[in-house]
Amino acid sequence: MKKVFPPSELPINDDGSVFHLHITPDQLADRIILVGDPGRVPTVANHFETIDCEVSSREFHTITGTYKGKRITALSSGIGCDNIDIVMNELDALANIDLATRTEKDEHQTLTIVRVGTCGGLQPDTPIGTFVASVKSIGFDGLLNYYGNYEQVCDLELEDAFKAHMNWSPRKGAPYAVTANQELIDRIAGKEMVKGITIACGGFYGPQGRQIRIPIQDTDQNCKIESFKYIDHTKETPAELKICNFEMESSALAGLSAHLGHKAMTCCMVVANRYAQEIDTNYKSSIDDLITLVLDRI
Repeated sequence: MKKVFPPSELPINDDGSVFHLHITPDQLADRIILVGDPGRVPTVANHFETIDCEVSSREFHTITGTYKGKRITALSSGIGCDNIDIVMNELDALANIDLATRTEKDEHQTLTIVRVGTCGGLQPDTPIGTFVASVKSIGFDGLLNYYGNYEQVCDLELEDAFKAHMNWSPRKGAPYAVTANQELIDRIAGKEMVKGITIACGGFYGPQGRQIRIPIQDTDQNCKIESFKYIDHTKETPAELKICNFEMESSALAGLSAHLGHKAMTCCMVVANRYAQEIDTNYKSSIDDLITLVLDRI
């Protein structure tokens, strides 16, 4: 007998749409470009030849249309891994749960999800304007620690190496490490993106080492992060990875996608370089190059 997901666990609106995103299964494409800023969704959709639908609910703005014959959904998540938890669970419900009967579908539908965002560079070779692909992500947010089957999706060796290098304080909660979908990394990152490890932070200020009026717990955090190196033995030719950037969503996206059987990766444009202490606040016009690259390859 199939499990039935009750309304308290999977809220569905009266129009048959999922609770937060407010979209219905027919409004979702199986290729999804995820952005943080709701205002960036029209920037993606400006490249579409046709528009099927547009829906806005809170920070979740959705436009589905076609680009060079491919049906694509552009969707905003807002900021943070907590919002990715909402987005990923509701996207999976749209694809793999019959919302009328509240039961899992017999056949699994795999979604392809590419997050296009902005980030802070942490290395000399990630100046402003660099495109970075998150091969692996370390989550400071703790989200994946609330889900079971942890060891099936997390890189436990990377977690242990990172915590030892950082002399990690248990007061912060355990960081988790996950790997993006390799096929997507190979196809979309190409030669245009720097590949490395991304730190997904639980905030913009203190968790990223910014100190304004409140002191931070570890004043050497960013220096230790910048010096961390990890040998990835999962490849035929082991590769040395460095932590390239800070952002706030990649770990939850990679981890929940792996749990749910979807393909996902994150690529970001560097708009601030913490190493050089530089920032470009007028980046919105130049991120369109990254959007176009992803649209062509997704």
